[in-house]
Amino acid sequence: MPPLSTCNGVNSTQTITQSKTSEFNNLESSSEKSAGSILQSTSDECDKVEDNDIDDDSKSKHVVKIVWRNVVLFAYLHLAAIYGVYLMFTSSMWQTNVFTFIMHLFSCLGVTAGAHRLWCHRSYKARLPLKIFLAFIFTVAFQNDIFEWARDHRVHHKYSETDADPHNATRGFFFSHIGWLMCRKHPEVIKKGKKIDLSDLMADPVVRFHRKYYLPLVITCAFVLPTLVPMYLWNETFLNSLFVATFFRYCFSLNQTWLVNSAAHMWGSRPYDVNINPRENVMVVLGAVGEGFHNYHHTFPYDYAASEYGIKNNFTTFFIDIMAWLGLAYDRKTASRSMISERKLRTGENRPKVPIPRVNGVECYAKED
Repeated sequence: MPPLSTCNGVNSTQTITQSKTSEFNNLESSSEKSAGSILQSTSDECDKVEDNDIDDDSKSKHVVKIVWRNVVLFAYLHLAAIYGVYLMFTSSMWQTNVFTFIMHLFSCLGVTAGAHRLWCHRSYKARLPLKIFLAFIFTVAFQNDIFEWARDHRVHHKYSETDADPHNATRGFFFSHIGWLMCRKHPEVIKKGKKIDLSDLMADPVVRFHRKYYLPLVITCAFVLPTLVPMYLWNETFLNSLFVATFFRYCFSLNQTWLVNSAAHMWGSRPYDVNINPRENVMVVLGAVGEGFHNYHHTFPYDYAASEYGIKNNFTTFFIDIMAWLGLAYDRKTASRSMISERKLRTGENRPKVPIPRVNGVECYAKED
């Protein structure tokens, strides 16, 4: 099994040729005009900034613009998912229910092991077969293309809980959960997003292919295949296949991901850093296949396990470790035990209260009598 690497931050980004940059920017143009997404360049994607770096004029003048098309589509999706739950218990075959769970699990891994830990945070490296597989199951999840997902998530980390955060949790549970997808982005998201380095994503041929052919890929992987497989392999009805294996599975997976943005930023403990909102939330850990150790993740975003506890309650880390054992994943980054302990002492909610002089550049604390 390839060794783990211990480090203090993310690797420097790759550089690419001008021709690749130009080719990728051409892919950007149409979606930028229609969806108001972000063109970005330069600098470290994970360093947190302070709220006073955000333009005060933007705060006072911003008016929320609702995207009613998205409101209607999300409303229909949730109603369809509720009907799918009814069909699961009344008419769908057990094979369909098992298939739905497996598709949910793999689509979540596409988000967590793929778009999140591999492409966004570069917390480990993957060989081409694994990249292709992760791109496929991420497409099943239907959460935008890899480039767009990683871009927005890097903005979220650098400008967390400010107006530049796409799903700023200080605007409430509903906004951070789903509301941010029902309105136009805050101007600060677009402005500050231009400072995020995306050259490594532009250099990846899997990411470029996924973005270029995203529409036919997502229609096929997220809707056509999940509907047809139960129908042709075990003679499930079209209605059960569509509403259980497709609509319910998609809606359920979406909400598990959204809970990381909402619940895991509001409820739970903060053993690593009390100065940030993200929390350790056990329920989110279970639902999002290991992504709920969120105080840890925002403190050490480059750690491939996204947790201090390795594979414990963390199916995504278990999956990556299996891929490493097979030789498909390598260069897994992790925070050292000493770094974690020192951070807990310095900023964790259970830290001792009486400061003593710094030791080796790290501020330590003595317990009160």
